[in-house]
Amino acid sequence: MLAEEFLRQGHEVRVITQTQRSDEAVPDAFPFELQRRPTAQRLLALVRWCDVYFHNNVSLPCAWPVLFVRRPWVVAHHVWIPKRGLIGRLKRLALRRAVGISISEAIASDLSTPSVIIPNPYDDATFRPLPDCDRDQDLIFVGRLVSDKGADLLISAVANLHARGIEPTVTIVGTGPEEAALREQAGGLGLKKVSFVGLKNPSALVRLLNAHRILVVPSRWQEPFGIVALEAIACGCAVAGSDGGGLRDAIGPCGATFPNGDVPALTDLLEEMLCGADRVRALAAAAEQHLQRHKLQRVAHEYLAVFARCLAVPGPRECSEA
Repeated sequence: MLAEEFLRQGHEVRVITQTQRSDEAVPDAFPFELQRRPTAQRLLALVRWCDVYFHNNVSLPCAWPVLFVRRPWVVAHHVWIPKRGLIGRLKRLALRRAVGISISEAIASDLSTPSVIIPNPYDDATFRPLPDCDRDQDLIFVGRLVSDKGADLLISAVANLHARGIEPTVTIVGTGPEEAALREQAGGLGLKKVSFVGLKNPSALVRLLNAHRILVVPSRWQEPFGIVALEAIACGCAVAGSDGGGLRDAIGPCGATFPNGDVPALTDLLEEMLCGADRVRALAAAAEQHLQRHKLQRVAHEYLAVFARCLAVPGPRECSEA
């Protein structure tokens, strides 16, 4: 998304990746030049070609050219960098030479080097309100069915709601190694309104989000950001999400949070939202202003502003603090 927007804003872009094509018989079809696993010689030539060398997450195998070629090196941080272990320590050491961009305040505060906060964009051409869709469903979960994502916490909270006489519909979107256990959990608790619908393509997911009132993001772990929250907000949902990490940045004023892993707190929050239609409508009404901060054109413009400052100053630290 960023590379294509940089092109639209008049810049030349070449993209390096360490991934191979999933189907070697199908050629790459991108509007920019794509280099898959370049040789050391080719990588060095590409860094010499560019005005700004940008890493979308720091890559040590691709970092070494900055030792030999004087170019501004900008790194966008999307994930936590370990503070222990050789790789994590090497990355943090290398980043002293880089200009940092963080996708959330939580990521920025975890770094030992300064960074500019620029949040993630979302695909606003895909995720949008659908006027012909009836919003007659209650709770939706979208994500991998693994322990870190906390779908089991949602099911436990829904069981607690049943004990209080509240029986919301629940749609679980996604697959993963814990799917069978989650189905068994829901069945064992007698939750007949919990539906597992598997993976959905973007258009089908948009329709599902437009049919629900509340997205639940009950992650156990500290999410660096939470793009699914933006996508749901863009489709008219309010969000109930865990409080740790950068997820609260993605939710903004369009939802409410609870402490990670706290089922009683999640239960209380869902009861408040399910029984408070006015509150949910007020949260959803804040979407337009919140989403402006995450429009692709604006996010790309902010990245380009960082790049421009790098070209205007002699060193990375001055740029990162500009």
